[in-house]
Amino acid sequence: MFDEFRMKIAKNTIVSLRYKLTDAQNNVIEEPDSPMVYLHGGYDGTFPKIETMLDGQNVGYETTIQLEPNEAFGDYDPELLKIEPRVRFPEPLEVGMQFEGVPEAQTEEGADEQGLVAESDDGDDGDEDTLIYTVTDVADNQVVLDGNHPLAGMALRFWVQVEDIREATHAEIENGHPKGAESFIFGMPNEQDEDDEEDLDGLLDNSTLNNPNPRTLH
Repeated sequence: MFDEFRMKIAKNTIVSLRYKLTDAQNNVIEEPDSPMVYLHGGYDGTFPKIETMLDGQNVGYETTIQLEPNEAFGDYDPELLKIEPRVRFPEPLEVGMQFEGVPEAQTEEGADEQGLVAESDDGDDGDEDTLIYTVTDVADNQVVLDGNHPLAGMALRFWVQVEDIREATHAEIENGHPKGAESFIFGMPNEQDEDDEEDLDGLLDNSTLNNPNPRTLH
């Protein structure tokens, strides 16, 4: 009887989830201390398969679900592996640093103070100029960049437990995410506002799989 009056997960509810992310061999990738929060109902706050599984559930519900690469971060694309001259990058340069786009050749005009220029899409609406590239190797004269998500090509297992459910506000529905939270991608920095991006000059903060700052599960 009591369950009939408990709020259930439905479109336009804000859901707080405890979760643990592992690979297919149950090696822990991420197990944050704080819950992640997302707006339920097709707002890209989490993977569709997880939303479908949670739809209609109550606080306290828990389960484990496996996502294949095509249901999570996609297959690994070797075309997104790039080798660039080291002189195009700021110093110090370390493995694990991340950049938005690939720096172009430095020219007298158009190069910023660090010698970085966002890669042009040549009039195309492609995604390459917005990709986050991770430095995977640094040599004397070259830098290896990987534009794949760190979890691309992996089957993933999520243990989730519903901690809280509430109705979304009109502002949250209009914005497409919970108040104070933006879309998060595992292993990537959180989205920055335009002013922050200008201050960073294209260089993003270091980010690791085991210590991101998750806001929503996506």
